[in-house]
Amino acid sequence: MVERSSAEPPGPAVPPTPPAPTAPAEPTDPAAPTAPGEPPAPAAPTVPTEFSARVIEEWTAAGTDLPALFSAGRLGERMGIEIRSASPEQVVGTMPVAGNTQPYGLLHGGASAVLAETLGSIGAMLHAGPNKIAVGVDLNCSHHRPVRSGLVTGVATPAHTGRTSATYEVVLTDERGKRVCTARLTCALRPAAQPGQAAGPTAPPQP
Repeated sequence: MVERSSAEPPGPAVPPTPPAPTAPAEPTDPAAPTAPGEPPAPAAPTVPTEFSARVIEEWTAAGTDLPALFSAGRLGERMGIEIRSASPEQVVGTMPVAGNTQPYGLLHGGASAVLAETLGSIGAMLHAGPNKIAVGVDLNCSHHRPVRSGLVTGVATPAHTGRTSATYEVVLTDERGKRVCTARLTCALRPAAQPGQAAGPTAPPQP
């Protein structure tokens, strides 16, 4: 008597499941923050500020190196602000949206205010000359549209320039030329500090 095997005959071989396709890697934004443990992304090269010959001559005669003055570490540099050109008649600068956003991923209104005050203050400083300092006393900003990426460009032009104050209008636009923010900055112009003295009006001599 022949015993029959209780095992079922082997079925057709099942081919292995191919791996799921992976999406192409997105380009890395140099200004975006890196994950913990990763080295920081290299900083973008700084664009030298263009000053008019008259401005450079005036400040050099007073012993001030304008390029060195603009290269010191300040809030604007930490936010990626770059001054492209500067004169009392017009100041132009840019700022990246990346790294300067609020929780919804939009350009922070405070970042726009920093760019506006930076550009307006530079214009007021250059108008006042090397023997005075410009101190912001009033800033108004109207935000017109959101921005999610790219660069915003600010242009500051004088609305009023006097001996003791200067007011600049600053218009911020996105990369499509759409107006993002309109700001108005007023600076008080004070005498520059002398060695051993604080900046501002000089106290009257004591009898």
